[in-house]
Amino acid sequence: MAKNLTVGSPLRLIVLFTLPLLIGNLFQQFYALADAIVVGRMLGVDALAAVGASGSLQFLLIGFAMGNSAGLAIPVSRAFGAGDLPAMRRAVATGALLSLAVAVVITLIGTLGARTLLTWLGTPSELMAQSTTFLVVLFSGVIATVAFNYLSSVIRALGDSRTPLYFLVLACVLNVVLVIAFIGGLGTGVGGAALATVISQLVSVLLCLVLIWRRMPDLHLRRADWRIDLRQMKESSTLGLTLGFQMSIIAIGAAMLQFGINGLGTDAVAAFTAAMRVDQVAVVPLATIGVALTTYVAQNAGAREWHRIRTGVRQAVLLGIGMAVLLGLAIVFFGVEMVRIFVGDGQDRVVEMAHQYLLINGALYAVLSFLFV
Repeated sequence: MAKNLTVGSPLRLIVLFTLPLLIGNLFQQFYALADAIVVGRMLGVDALAAVGASGSLQFLLIGFAMGNSAGLAIPVSRAFGAGDLPAMRRAVATGALLSLAVAVVITLIGTLGARTLLTWLGTPSELMAQSTTFLVVLFSGVIATVAFNYLSSVIRALGDSRTPLYFLVLACVLNVVLVIAFIGGLGTGVGGAALATVISQLVSVLLCLVLIWRRMPDLHLRRADWRIDLRQMKESSTLGLTLGFQMSIIAIGAAMLQFGINGLGTDAVAAFTAAMRVDQVAVVPLATIGVALTTYVAQNAGAREWHRIRTGVRQAVLLGIGMAVLLGLAIVFFGVEMVRIFVGDGQDRVVEMAHQYLLINGALYAVLSFLFV
């Protein structure tokens, strides 16, 4: 299942490695999309706004988890490229410990400080109860989100970007079924949508563990691999936090924006929620190219193929710009239809505000592509 990225056409390797990863990341966003669509259609605009009032915090969580996991997997990929399996296992163990620490911190902040965070964002009082419920349930299951992102990043570090995709597709289908069952059948409200996401993520974690145990013996850790190596810990944490914050930059800006929008009323919050869901999906291809490039660069660095690294980076930049142009055009021509997926009939004002947001953002996707690469 492992794949060597140090031989062959750089562009072809990057594209072929990116495609399964892209589909997987889109399905990762589909968790939030499914929640928003079902909540908006079955519970109404107020419930959609309640979920959306914490949307930037959710975006921050997912973005940081994806970036942090990709960073922690870089030493794994580099050691694999160099053929140093003991070093690879030590890097995997170190990354697992750091991922656990990140999950604990996020869980404590999110569950104990949910209402405070929502207050800082200026969440309208009429949305506070539902928003708090949604956020507490979601943050209670953060360890599943972090674990899946890390395990799938480790599997991809060995060149297998397809198998995590299959697991994610299965989990997303399960998420949709559970959201509809919890909200439509059991009447659990917005908390049910968050619970469905947590359960689905747990299933994907179990599938990754089964894969590693049965098919990837190189990743079977020994007791010695768990010994704390301060040099390895420093390197892994630096890479993880750097990529985590890089992937979170957009979400941090969105949180600042949400603070202002939450004060404009329920319609504005609902419009921002719908627009952000579309925007988050649109940004995924740009971010995915950068994540795929980290594995390519790490393996080639381990093999000391510096010329291939320079060629791959140049081609990835051009690929990102081309993708950004296509995404911007899609927003221009199909933005209104995209927004209407999340809101019912008679919400023309919400649709108009959301479309204006998307047009402005879409015009700057090409600039954003440089950040990720």
